[in-house]
Amino acid sequence: MRLHLLDGTYELFRAHHAPGPSRHAPDGRDVKASVGVVASLLALLDDAEEAPTHLAVAFDRPIESFRNERFSGYKDSTGVPEALLAQFEGVEQAVTALGVVVWSMDTYEADDALATAAVRFVDRVEQVRVLTPDKDLAQVVSGERIVQVDRMRSTVRDEAGVRERFGVPPASIPDLLALVGDAADGLPGVPGIGARSAAALLARYGHLEAIPADPDDWDVTVRGAARLAAQFAAHRQQALRDRELARLVTDVHLAHDLDELAWAGVPRERFEAWCDEVGAGRLRGRPRRWAA
Repeated sequence: MRLHLLDGTYELFRAHHAPGPSRHAPDGRDVKASVGVVASLLALLDDAEEAPTHLAVAFDRPIESFRNERFSGYKDSTGVPEALLAQFEGVEQAVTALGVVVWSMDTYEADDALATAAVRFVDRVEQVRVLTPDKDLAQVVSGERIVQVDRMRSTVRDEAGVRERFGVPPASIPDLLALVGDAADGLPGVPGIGARSAAALLARYGHLEAIPADPDDWDVTVRGAARLAAQFAAHRQQALRDRELARLVTDVHLAHDLDELAWAGVPRERFEAWCDEVGAGRLRGRPRRWAA
């Protein structure tokens, strides 16, 4: 048995920005993103290789979280199209209409829910598959037991894959993001420190605290070591703060145990009612497995 954990917020944004015309419900609401998420989930549920039996989808609602209280520059809903923001509640109802468990996060982020579930349930399943390309989730990848799946690129990244892609082990991903920055989350990074230099340092020292202050003590070759050390020293407190922001919380409250994540099929009446509500008649006959 495998556990599939899906980043619903990523799926919603991806569906909204996907090529193609807008879609509107009979009452005029923009539902392109919501319908896109449902179509994507139906494809997952029908995927013979993934063959999900236990799964959950996590959403940010709202986008803001406790991290915004700690850093005003952290990502928020500024600039997000109103048509997209208006679908956050409706898409959760749509996914629930598929018979899939939804975790709606407010204080914490969807990524925290996914990380918590991955760590909590890994010893009870053969494998946890976290379906998102978000590099933040790379920090919970563990051996071949917890892996990241990028459905768009049809790639699976295990722990060896994380090391190959980022140059550091999963545990050092938050440190890496603190040094190089993460535009998606609003983390600025340390000026002048690029991905290659940061990876070289963290592959050797693991975490920010372990990097010697004096570059003469570095036993790894990094170009411009003196300059980088000075920049790190000048932005050390910022880097430590951003590392904490990048670290995912793995003990958030989730309202379901593993057995409750079992997918029993699409509840026909509820799903068809949703299709009628949003004008997605073509999806009515898509489910291949209906709930008993």
